[in-house]
Amino acid sequence: MFRNMIKENDPNNTEQTTHFGFKTVDKDSKQGLVRNVFDSVAKKYDVMNDVMSGGLHRLWKDDMIRVLRPESGMRLLDVAGGTGDIAFRFLEAANKRHNAGSTDDPANDFEAAKATVCDINAQMLDVGRDRAIDRGILKNIDWVCGNAESLAFPSSSFEAYTIAFGIRNVTNVDKALAEAYRILKPGGRFLCLEFSKLDMPFLDKIYDAYSFHLLPRFGEMITGDRESYQYLVESIRQFPPQEKFKTMIEDAGFKQVTYRNMTGGIVALHSGWKI
Repeated sequence: MFRNMIKENDPNNTEQTTHFGFKTVDKDSKQGLVRNVFDSVAKKYDVMNDVMSGGLHRLWKDDMIRVLRPESGMRLLDVAGGTGDIAFRFLEAANKRHNAGSTDDPANDFEAAKATVCDINAQMLDVGRDRAIDRGILKNIDWVCGNAESLAFPSSSFEAYTIAFGIRNVTNVDKALAEAYRILKPGGRFLCLEFSKLDMPFLDKIYDAYSFHLLPRFGEMITGDRESYQYLVESIRQFPPQEKFKTMIEDAGFKQVTYRNMTGGIVALHSGWKI
């Protein structure tokens, strides 16, 4: 699938090249390559998430929302969230929190929480819209096709920015982090859930065997696309370790930056504030 699309470059020419999995490619070509990956897997993406993580991705995302603590009137920008997993959880949690503290007094009317889902892949957004219709979530959610490195939103527009399992697919992560900082209001929160580096070394060989041998096979069986899942596994290994990514978030201007490992460091939840 990718063989005729990848233009190999000098890996030492870091200003013009980047990684696409374990391959070195022209920076200008990565965005299109990533888009093709998600075009291929969009319809089966959520099924494969369950297979790849044994269903744990649901718990990881639930935990992300618990940390965020959605509330009435909050505006969320969820980037690379095309199928709506984070946005749906956000709106449901905000409504539950409001209803738990509501009274019959009309003076306590509230402004609903709102979510904007931004994804570079139109097919993923189509899947998300269909899921929203199936769930009856027709209000307070927008779907925008856009690039994390150059967001089409005014500065200081949102109280929260989330990105789950998407930032490792961005060509210039520093630009995406700078955009996250720009669009957040003062006091706004950045949360990033991403596959990371295991902090339980004895699991390394088991994890590698599962990732590199079984997951691409599952991808071929379920989606008919082995290469896309080979890339997704390789992209996890290319993503910076927790401490390095923490420094990158701080360099973008965020304060009180922290991370918390989940499931032995298979994923990490990174947090920062615009102060």
